[in-house]
Amino acid sequence: MTSVMIDEPAAASPARAADRRGLVVVLLALLLAAVLAGHRAVPNVHGFGSLLDSVSPLLGLAVPALALGALLRRSRRALLAVALPGVVWALAHGGAWLPPAAGSGPTGIRVASQNLRAGNPDPAATVAPLARSGADLIALQEVDDGDRLAGLRERYPHRAEVSTVALWSRYPITDSTGVDTGLGWTRGLRAVVAAPEGELVVYAVHLGSARAGDTATRDETVRALARAVRADRAERLLVLGDLNTASTDRVFSPLTRLLGDAHAQAGRGFGFTWPSAVPVTRPDHVLYRGLTPTAAGVARTPGTDHRAVTAGFRW
Repeated sequence: MTSVMIDEPAAASPARAADRRGLVVVLLALLLAAVLAGHRAVPNVHGFGSLLDSVSPLLGLAVPALALGALLRRSRRALLAVALPGVVWALAHGGAWLPPAAGSGPTGIRVASQNLRAGNPDPAATVAPLARSGADLIALQEVDDGDRLAGLRERYPHRAEVSTVALWSRYPITDSTGVDTGLGWTRGLRAVVAAPEGELVVYAVHLGSARAGDTATRDETVRALARAVRADRAERLLVLGDLNTASTDRVFSPLTRLLGDAHAQAGRGFGFTWPSAVPVTRPDHVLYRGLTPTAAGVARTPGTDHRAVTAGFRW
């Protein structure tokens, strides 16, 4: 009786099996790289593209998670694939951690902006650290009652206020007027400050809110502010406030085409300001024209859900 031998398939090599195990990690890494590189190409339907732009710096957190997955799966191919989104993220956002492009020279004027939070029981305590920091101008949003900030008057004898936004100044404010940002009620002001080095125009603003699936009002207020700035002939100009828009958001472009970003030029890191306890985005900004930023930072203040933004400039 003749026996027939049937050859069993050769067992897959350990390396090939590991690569198959890491296939999911490879696919996720490629998807992450595509999103990081092309998030601005995603249609901004119901604000989804805008939201994706805003969170793009945080997507880098997925890189170490995928690397850990590749190690656990013991897949060299997956580990190599994870390097791709890491490189894309570094090219897009890593520059924020490099030494500032600006920041040299003497500081002529220091500014700060703070969203106080509506209903803040002690707004004076929120602003106090900014006053102690030596800021010459402080822009405030969500001001319920300016009289509760009366303690600022000794250091900041000049004030302009419209609705729930205000500007406190060490230097005379020679003119101020409300700015229409398309909200249906005035939530912005334009002030002319007589600083020692010369005249400075300052916008203190609080733009419309953006919510998941509903950014139309916010988007229109950004465009309205951009139109106002474009029409303004002031040589030296600042925009301080809660713009409810991340600097990575495509909707922010109308403003960044006209103005510099103090934090991008003279700060370090992402400068996230909201929510104050564990900030994940930066809706608060200091934008400028006709000045040179020498410093920029973020300050945690009590009693509010936003961290403050600060900046210094020279003429």
